[in-house]
Amino acid sequence: MTLSRTARCTAGWLLAAAWALSFPLLSSLGPHRLWGWCAAAGYLGAAGATALGHRRAALTAALLGAVAVPLLWLALTGQGQSEVTVVERSGRLLLESGRLYVDQPVRVEEYTPYLPGMALLGIPRALLGGGDGWAARLLGDARIWCAAALFGGLWAGRRLLGATRPALLPVLVASPVVALPLAVSGVDLPLAGLCCLALSAAGAGRPVLAGAALAGACALKWTALPAVAVAVALLAACRGRRAAVRCGLAAAGGTALLVLPSALLQPGELWRQVFAFPTGRAEVATPASSPLPGHLLAELGQWGWYAAVGLLMLGGVAVAVSLLVRPPRTVVAAADRLAIGLTTAFLLAPAGRFGYLALPVLLTVWARSVEPSGRARTPAASRVVAGSRPARTVVTPTR
Repeated sequence: MTLSRTARCTAGWLLAAAWALSFPLLSSLGPHRLWGWCAAAGYLGAAGATALGHRRAALTAALLGAVAVPLLWLALTGQGQSEVTVVERSGRLLLESGRLYVDQPVRVEEYTPYLPGMALLGIPRALLGGGDGWAARLLGDARIWCAAALFGGLWAGRRLLGATRPALLPVLVASPVVALPLAVSGVDLPLAGLCCLALSAAGAGRPVLAGAALAGACALKWTALPAVAVAVALLAACRGRRAAVRCGLAAAGGTALLVLPSALLQPGELWRQVFAFPTGRAEVATPASSPLPGHLLAELGQWGWYAAVGLLMLGGVAVAVSLLVRPPRTVVAAADRLAIGLTTAFLLAPAGRFGYLALPVLLTVWARSVEPSGRARTPAASRVVAGSRPARTVVTPTR
């Protein structure tokens, strides 16, 4: 028995509502509980509107309940995960002293596990301050700028590829995969937006733009490094070695330009907070401790930590070999390969969170949302999405 599209969509919103309701019931974090109540109401409204045949109203209800209402409330009341405060503090330190990291941190909240590019998203708070007005509180919140970076990257990528099929992105944004981090934290969203932009630019044959986007991503978090290999492989397969080299040089040069000043100013703190802390090797334990395979291994002791790191490296080598043996030739294939690599890394890392897996999901759905449908695909669009060379035209001379 095949369910109708309306029945499937209604069931999807109901599942999202059930997931959202688990947060008020199980989570001890206030922002998560608030998001759960708001999102559940929005998803239930979306399910009802879908059952009645009002799909636009359903999407509006989901976006209001899961994104707009909790994000605005949390931003205006100054609530959120500690990551928001960390990003805003690094922006203030950058403006005040040129330094990003607290010297010799002793509490979890004093660690900044991000590379220097993330501090740029905290500068608006430093410039606007806490403020008594709602505009200053809202525009100074780092989550707003994280969301702007995500949507800017997705919009630019869609324009580069000339997508013609109806966008799936509004549904993706309304889903718990994006809506929850968007409302309570936001720090992984700029990375997602820049990775999508980089793959779009690579697929469109724009190696320098792809390298610049990759540099921005790598200056946020070191977990963006796999995206460089995937984008370079896509360009090498479809545009040639020269384009791949240009992309790699732009990515390496841009990353060095953004990261080296802080690395030279605070090399010890950068290593301790950006690399040692997220992998569980700092003096203070990381709160990222979801029961994923890598973390469970690391909890067994020193040998377990080395086993997790060894498996992580083997996973990375396997993905790298796959890029050499069978490089991706479409943006969809590239996004899938990057999603596989990131999922492997998040599962096998000594410390991780289930929330990190939102990035691979976003990548795979985004890629399919920007791929032109077969019926509407034009020759030009096909070349852009596939990232292939234009076909050679053979002209037969007339006698």
